[in-house]
Amino acid sequence: MVVKTRRGHPTEAQSRAVRQQLREAAVAMFLDRGYDGTSMEAIAEAAGVTKRTLYSRYPDKRAVFLDVIPWAFTRAVENDPISRVNGNDLRAALIAIGRGALKRALEPDIVRLHLIARVEAHRFPEFSVGAENLGWATRQRQLMDLLRRHADAGAIEVDDIELAAEHFLAMVEAFPARLAEFGIYRSHKSQQRHITHAVDLFLRGALPR
Repeated sequence: MVVKTRRGHPTEAQSRAVRQQLREAAVAMFLDRGYDGTSMEAIAEAAGVTKRTLYSRYPDKRAVFLDVIPWAFTRAVENDPISRVNGNDLRAALIAIGRGALKRALEPDIVRLHLIARVEAHRFPEFSVGAENLGWATRQRQLMDLLRRHADAGAIEVDDIELAAEHFLAMVEAFPARLAEFGIYRSHKSQQRHITHAVDLFLRGALPR
């Protein structure tokens, strides 16, 4: 005997699962086809849901984009494995943090997320600035803790720990990440040279005179 179940509102868990499906599908479509090349119909099809289900959560494609791109950056940050570093050797710790930051910045999905955020920033000023900085959040906190520890010990002189950490990450990531958006990747040897030069330049400005 087949037992018929009563249809009703989806449970909270089911709603979360559908939202996750929609977000993942939408991000994949935007990264693959761009904003203009993606339709609501294509998102619904990729997510395996009806258009009615999609429209019940998002009124239009703009609303989808505004939700899923910042979400994708946030998820990338949360999934970013931060390796422990030996904080006693400041130079070695900075090199390790720099390597991790650059490796993450050059991951294909991260490069594409930054690229689409930058390309579409004129349409979505609501998140363009935040999207540029989301990728630094966890690593910047790690770096700030390291710098604060050495500043408290008198090993370095840094007036603004937060700004110093931001500048260091910019030196390490910004230019290689921009090259990657054009499909240009430096050799491993060149990347290591880039990191050590950034570390030494940073330290020359931070060490007590």
